[in-house]
Amino acid sequence: MKTPSCFLLFACFSLLTAAEPAAPKAKPTEPTAFLTIEEAGPDFLLQGEFEAKGLGADIIALGADKYRLVLFSGGLPGAGWDGSAKVEMEGTKNGAKVEFAAKSGDARATLEDGQLKLTRPGQEAATLRRIIRRSPTEGLAAPAGAKVLFDGKNADAWNNGKVDARGFLRCGTTSKATFKDYTLHLEFLLPFKPFARGQGRANSGVYHQDRYEVQVLDSFGLKGENNECGGIYTISAPKVNMCFPPLQWQTYDIDFTAAKFDAQGQRTAWARITVRHNGVLIQDNVELPRTTTSSGIKTITDTPGPFQLQEHGNPVYYRNIWVLEK
Repeated sequence: MKTPSCFLLFACFSLLTAAEPAAPKAKPTEPTAFLTIEEAGPDFLLQGEFEAKGLGADIIALGADKYRLVLFSGGLPGAGWDGSAKVEMEGTKNGAKVEFAAKSGDARATLEDGQLKLTRPGQEAATLRRIIRRSPTEGLAAPAGAKVLFDGKNADAWNNGKVDARGFLRCGTTSKATFKDYTLHLEFLLPFKPFARGQGRANSGVYHQDRYEVQVLDSFGLKGENNECGGIYTISAPKVNMCFPPLQWQTYDIDFTAAKFDAQGQRTAWARITVRHNGVLIQDNVELPRTTTSSGIKTITDTPGPFQLQEHGNPVYYRNIWVLEK
């Protein structure tokens, strides 16, 4: 019996379509940065800092039910960590809990009901509980003689300054006043961006004299490099990574001394900077032998300069900014 040509065409089309692989699933895309705990979702509620006697841990949300656990011996950074090598584990959410396994070795951990249960070969099991730390200088009032640059009422002291409905100053502004030698206090809030990585995760910066940047970044649980939170960009890594999780207020308390020049205009000393992040000394009288900016003042002189709160495509907010000139 002769098969009709139309039947053959239909059969060939059916075979081709049956053999065609299914379209790949779309990769998760980075959502809009979350600005409040209420909108941040369940990923945010599972991450954070955990501690037990002699142990500290950071749990970092990476999006799509993925997490990273960073374990510190002695306690959390700035609160007991002995500086020894950290142990990292990758984790996946399974129902109401997250299960972690070490990249090497047999250490394991489970996060459930706000408790992190840890098992390591040859050591006693441990239970770490979530804590929320606050900087001892959060809300620090301006001392007598200080110049208040932002108190939540308006952005009159800033060029193109924008204040949101909560009374916070958005990044992307430069102070109208200029300064030479001073102590600066400010507080900053990082958005929650679980799918972002590296420099895309809540990037901003505090520029001194519009020449030298102290980096602002969501570096929670990271190594603590010179391009991460608390780093003097390209010059000096922080002594310890004191970055809190995003959506917690953090503080910088900074002493700055400008470069010095003699009567003939010859430089006699580089600028120097001391930084305390969340109350912990992370940069100790560091020499600044060059500027760190490509968009601000590139020359080093003894003339005063403004503060810049860098806009780098991330909604980072600031509050309680004051400066005491020396």
